[in-house]
Amino acid sequence: MPFTFHSHSGQFCKHGYGQLEETIQAAISKGMPIIGLTEHVPRWRAQDLYPEEQGLVPSDLEATFSAYVAEARQLQAKYQDKIEIVIGCESEYITQLDIAKAKDMQELYELDYIVGSVHHIDEIPMDFSAELYEQIVAKYNGDRVAVFQRYFELQYEMLQALQPTVVGHFDLVRIFHPQDQADPLLADAEVRALAERNIAYIVSYGGVVEVNSRAWKKGLRDAYPQRDLMQAILQRGGRITLSDDSHGSGDVAMHYNRLYAYLQEMHVEKVHCVRQGGRIEVFVGAMQDEFWAKNGLNK
Repeated sequence: MPFTFHSHSGQFCKHGYGQLEETIQAAISKGMPIIGLTEHVPRWRAQDLYPEEQGLVPSDLEATFSAYVAEARQLQAKYQDKIEIVIGCESEYITQLDIAKAKDMQELYELDYIVGSVHHIDEIPMDFSAELYEQIVAKYNGDRVAVFQRYFELQYEMLQALQPTVVGHFDLVRIFHPQDQADPLLADAEVRALAERNIAYIVSYGGVVEVNSRAWKKGLRDAYPQRDLMQAILQRGGRITLSDDSHGSGDVAMHYNRLYAYLQEMHVEKVHCVRQGGRIEVFVGAMQDEFWAKNGLNK
């Protein structure tokens, strides 16, 4: 059974559900040999808190993150004979403060790795709701091409400053783009060039791009990244890993039957994993049919 290197729980994420231990138990029950835990780093300014966090202050998020790492280490020891647990975090990039703090948190808590993600455009959450996404579009006077350009510029800034081990949901900007309108990544040469520049940079420093199955929960055709960008990554020799971006135990291996088919269609030959200590290596056998057979994920 494959693995995931991007996961959350309701215990430490307000828009998740359930306990962190339940996520690990679900991974074990599905035969996962390894799992990466990546709760969000805190957001450090009061104006960056989500509506669901009403009544909290940034220091509350910092305390929650500290509690997450402590719990993760306890569970790592408890289940060490059943599954390898790799402890990391998922970044934010709202302002430069978030980059500096993410580096601080990785060092302070001796985290194995960071999933580098961009969830905001010009300080407005992009993936929290369709309504907030449209606020971003309105800020650009309805120019969705400009929104995509801005996203990939911000992503490039994050990549350069953080050089994350794993790059999260590479084309997340597609999440609420109307499917009856032209996709800027396919229709606009400048947007495409920005995305390909980012891919080239990830390859240059040795990063890994996750193939994130949560995109199907959002109604997209493919996992993140969509097939046009997957082809670009693979053509450049980019490294990939697997992710369900689970937000609770019921999401573990979500849509992995579709993920397997997608990887086959894209002719993926190698899948990478992150080990304790942050070492990246090929997971031998990850593209063999029997590795996906448990729970019928190869069907």
